[in-house]
Amino acid sequence: MKKLNNLSESDFLKLLFGFFTLAFLVAAPMMPDRSNMLSGLWQIVSQPSKISTNYFAVGGYAATFLNMGLVALFCLALYVLFGAVANNVSTLAFLLTLGFTSWGINVLNMWPSVLGVVLYSLVKREKCSANVNAMLFSTGIAPLITELMVRYPYAEAVGFRVSGVALAIFVGLAIGFFLPAGLAHAPKVHKGYDLYNAAVPVGMTAFFLQAVLYKSMGVALPAAPAAETLTVASRATANTFCLIVFGVLVLIALAMGCTPKDYWALMMDKSEAASFSATYGKAAFLMNVGVYGLFILGYYNLIGGTFNGVTFGILFCMLACCNSGSHPVSVLPIMLGYAAASWIYQALSGVAGGTFSGAINAQAIMVGLCYANGLSPISRKYGWEYAFLAAMMHYTLVTSVPLLHGGYCLYNGGFTAAFVCLLLIPILERFTKTKAQRLAEKTDSPS
Repeated sequence: MKKLNNLSESDFLKLLFGFFTLAFLVAAPMMPDRSNMLSGLWQIVSQPSKISTNYFAVGGYAATFLNMGLVALFCLALYVLFGAVANNVSTLAFLLTLGFTSWGINVLNMWPSVLGVVLYSLVKREKCSANVNAMLFSTGIAPLITELMVRYPYAEAVGFRVSGVALAIFVGLAIGFFLPAGLAHAPKVHKGYDLYNAAVPVGMTAFFLQAVLYKSMGVALPAAPAAETLTVASRATANTFCLIVFGVLVLIALAMGCTPKDYWALMMDKSEAASFSATYGKAAFLMNVGVYGLFILGYYNLIGGTFNGVTFGILFCMLACCNSGSHPVSVLPIMLGYAAASWIYQALSGVAGGTFSGAINAQAIMVGLCYANGLSPISRKYGWEYAFLAAMMHYTLVTSVPLLHGGYCLYNGGFTAAFVCLLLIPILERFTKTKAQRLAEKTDSPS
């Protein structure tokens, strides 16, 4: 364990990425449907991936785990081969991409946009190592790439066509080429209160392309996958895998010397630490990965969530912020805000005679919560009550935002969080004091 503690932050994070990669690659051939693993993987890469596509239903459990492991391996290879320095943003990029590999990203549709970022680096004469995070973030629009390859402009999948593949490559290269510029300006939109920074340029790009390729062309937007496909799920598979993976990480953190006091200090610190691994050390950060992962798993079990490919993947999507400010304490007000909003809208729907579909364990709401945790900076800056309010606003908007991008932006919830920031942050800045300001006033006031 001494060697782990002596590693640089970058090398330690790459080792963590390797741990997740190995976990999925080892788990894949252990699935009961392993005999169909390769044929299932072909189904995953050759069928539409518009959200919310359940890869458990499309290709099976073994194929899904294999896809997750291979994509994770490719992502890790980008960091290693280009010599990129891994940091808290890299943690977010890697785990977010990993989470989507069970319901939107696969070993085929990730590459056009990734190569677009490489092209950007060559044209701008920038080192590829500086843009590896952007390569991973670009895959947030991967479902559109598959759509262009196998279905566009038809309503049903027709298979790979030369024209479709050529269009997908062109669009993917364009997306990746322009994404770094969007990433640089995104913080100006939400002022740093949305941890899913890439959601703004990816969401706006998906919005624009949906308008260009469908609405403006008069092409009908294909329907989302049939609801019955989402019933293919396994609570045992999700729980067993996650308990082992997150449990091992907790044990390693303890062996590295992390004490409960160390982890408590991480959760209670009121400062705006940008990176847990840099600020609190590798052991405390790793403890947060394990404990926060178990916390998310416990929550989804508590509310009775169905563990299909989508809901299994969002465990890791939500975990993505574990090095950027999210932990059980900072996220709890957001979870409670979601629960309160669900109860209120259910009551109001009954009064209005509406058809309520926003139960806290509904898939769309579970996915929404995954990204609402990206609003945790509001809790640190203004207080838990304002994070609670932000969560209620996020709940209200998250199922409507897909209408903008047609279901082709995997960062839908992060995109929604940006809208919440646009609405809420100006009001808070004008009418509300930050926690630091309130504390300063209290300290300066005469006793």
